[in-house]
Amino acid sequence: MVSVKVLLAVAAIQGWFLSQLDVNNVFLHGDLDEEVYMALPQGFHSQGKAKADYSLFTRRQVDVFMAEIDRFKVMLDDKFKLKDLGDLKYFLGLEVARLDKGIALCHRKYTLEVLNDAGMLGCKPAKTPMEQSLKLSKLEGEELKDPSSYRRLVGRLLYLTITRPDITFAIHKFSQYMSRPRKPHLDAAYRILQYLKSEPGKGLMFSSKTDLHLKGFVDADWALCSDTRKSVTGYSIFIGDSLVSWKSKKQSMVSRSSVEAEYKAMAVATYEIIWILYFLKDIGVKHDREALLFCYSQEALHIGSNLVFHERTKHIEIDCHVVKDKVLERVIKLNYVRTHCQLADMLSKALGYNQFSNLVGKMGMRNIHTPTALEREYQSVESVEHKEVA
Repeated sequence: MVSVKVLLAVAAIQGWFLSQLDVNNVFLHGDLDEEVYMALPQGFHSQGKAKADYSLFTRRQVDVFMAEIDRFKVMLDDKFKLKDLGDLKYFLGLEVARLDKGIALCHRKYTLEVLNDAGMLGCKPAKTPMEQSLKLSKLEGEELKDPSSYRRLVGRLLYLTITRPDITFAIHKFSQYMSRPRKPHLDAAYRILQYLKSEPGKGLMFSSKTDLHLKGFVDADWALCSDTRKSVTGYSIFIGDSLVSWKSKKQSMVSRSSVEAEYKAMAVATYEIIWILYFLKDIGVKHDREALLFCYSQEALHIGSNLVFHERTKHIEIDCHVVKDKVLERVIKLNYVRTHCQLADMLSKALGYNQFSNLVGKMGMRNIHTPTALEREYQSVESVEHKEVA
């Protein structure tokens, strides 16, 4: 799904046309007794397969990247029964809308279905997906007699994180208790539904008025997990002002210090930036500038930029030093960012409403289904008139 979001972000900036097709009977319903081989269409070859994502195919002529949509449609229609759905609007549950400001991506229909299935359409909205002071443990609280409802709910919410970075940390936290969920875990999961009720149509906006400069924000919360004392990595990667990739994940090993936890997080974010750079190259987009990586830990930034390994950094895994290698190769450039401007902060910890809402706005999340100011004013006047008549 990161491939899809990167492609949409670039398409918004470049003004690329996006088309949607549906092939009838694309899935075979039957048993095959022989091996089946596939051949690429005429004009395509194995070199057209993208290295970053094997499901992406491109066609090039000399140094020109081409997307010959009309010819491609005709070629497919000759071989299969094809439906031309026109402009991209709905893809794998994702709602896509092309606006003057860019391309909007959301899960409104799916979100309402989740709320309805859980019987929460009439619930009271919450301002944040998770209470800031909430402490959860795998051993505290009454164990659920039927854990399937919790697993189903968290599983459905996991799919929402494709377009909702604002709930990613909370879902990451709750997914750790899938094996033996307890009542406090279920109650906390219902809190996410209350938060989604406030704005089910909120999603990502890929701006058409931004540049193609790659930048990332990375953060780590040291020893956050009370059960394992492992730290949590959080990062968010942008193309210009468009958020295309993010993650909230518990680190695989216990870190000895907050600096080590931050440096491990920087390594993970660096790998993601490198992959996106490969993907951009595969779709014919040049990125000649250094990608920017922002971190608020001065010590971790120093380790990443220093040419000499000190005694106190020898215990850090070798693969983490990829950060230093990519700095030397001028692939990335490390930068300091203040805590309140750290856009990955909401991916590594639960925040209060003020800081949380501030970061959600800076991440470019929008709700295109929100009525305009004029519509809200009209609705307000209509409501007053209705009360007077009553």
